[in-house]
Amino acid sequence: MENFLRFFKKIIPPPIFAALQPLYHWVLAWAAAAFYWFPSRKLKVIGVTGTNGKSTIVHLITAILEEAGERAASVSSIRFRIGAEERRNDLKMTMPGRFKLQRFLRRAVNAGCKYAVIEVTSEGIQQYRHLGINFFMAVLTNVTPEHIESHGSFEKYRAAKAELFRKATVHILNGEDPSVEYFLKIPAPSGRGSPKGAARRIVYTKKDLPPDIHLRLLGEFNLENAVAAYHAAKILGIEREAIKRALEKVECVPGRLEFIQRELFSVVVDYAHTPDALRKVYETLRPPSSKSPAGKKSDFFGDLKSDFKEAGDFFPGGRLVCVLGAAGGGRDEWKRPEMGKIASRFCDEIILTNEDPYDENPAAILNDIEAGFSKITNYKSQIPNSKKILDRREAIRSALKSAQSGDIVIITGKGSEPWIMGPNGTQIPWDDREVVREELKKIDH
Repeated sequence: MENFLRFFKKIIPPPIFAALQPLYHWVLAWAAAAFYWFPSRKLKVIGVTGTNGKSTIVHLITAILEEAGERAASVSSIRFRIGAEERRNDLKMTMPGRFKLQRFLRRAVNAGCKYAVIEVTSEGIQQYRHLGINFFMAVLTNVTPEHIESHGSFEKYRAAKAELFRKATVHILNGEDPSVEYFLKIPAPSGRGSPKGAARRIVYTKKDLPPDIHLRLLGEFNLENAVAAYHAAKILGIEREAIKRALEKVECVPGRLEFIQRELFSVVVDYAHTPDALRKVYETLRPPSSKSPAGKKSDFFGDLKSDFKEAGDFFPGGRLVCVLGAAGGGRDEWKRPEMGKIASRFCDEIILTNEDPYDENPAAILNDIEAGFSKITNYKSQIPNSKKILDRREAIRSALKSAQSGDIVIITGKGSEPWIMGPNGTQIPWDDREVVREELKKIDH
């Protein structure tokens, strides 16, 4: 069936297919669900959507379910997991295609899973990949501008994410996100355990985490992620002690504020690829103080319910050395100067480098990011050293060589992704974390 539909797509002239594309995606979604006998009907499916934090919340909810002795499956941009069986997501696609996703859910049912936790993207919804899946719960992380070109506007991007909530009876919403009021108006599907389409809603804030739960994850945004997972687990009937044990065990999520080295100087890899995510990562690594480009003093760590006591060991005032880039292929070109502007506020040294250029000129992408430097007053005096190194390995090597005791090297944009996407669909095997480890072995500090 899948091959037939793909063949059908190839023989239709492009202009005609463009007009028929919504119908094509709709048919493909229902065909996949029917082909695998609607596996989600035998699962409690939790969908997690938002701009940033989706993979972390999927990771945390899955960890809680497993700690409670429940058999669970999960899909995220990081991994596919069914019970103890796990493999890396190497598709360069957060939400798999319809047949891959339904096949995964069928395997989860056959393996005896009761739950499935799925990372749901706006582009996946736009292509109807969510159809044919019975969502019990929808979790919202946050909504900030992304994929504006493909959706047409921020409003359409947000509306795409809202479709997930129209499919779920339980809504978990971030009360600190500006779009929360918009999502509070989204009705649940009628006839799904709620009268007249009324959803059961939980609106959370980072203050909701019980004071006796001590996170090992660093960052205020991870506090929000943990609270979302906490509420989701409570609604699923998981005992509080199991939730506490699971949340306290998680040291890091692959490629998300992952420390590759802590001694002498710190090296961190993070997936941040939007302005909002980049800002949050930089704020976490360099809390605003009188010595930082960010400006004011802050009792940042005092406000966090985290036992990450060693934070003071590598935040004494050392430099922040930042390696960053941006995706090509016409993806969110607007954000490039914004990311440059944010980097110029927080970083002492900036190295702009290649990320995923696709068919676009990598040098032009870096020029777009660099254009954001001039948007901040006295940026030249705040960034004594900024340069462009197209070769990503060389850029990482340069950052590591320049690092001194107490510095933090932060490499953003790819996290644990396994490929660099080049022209004509080429894929170069890659992992920022492995490259850092390899280059650290070559450096004698």
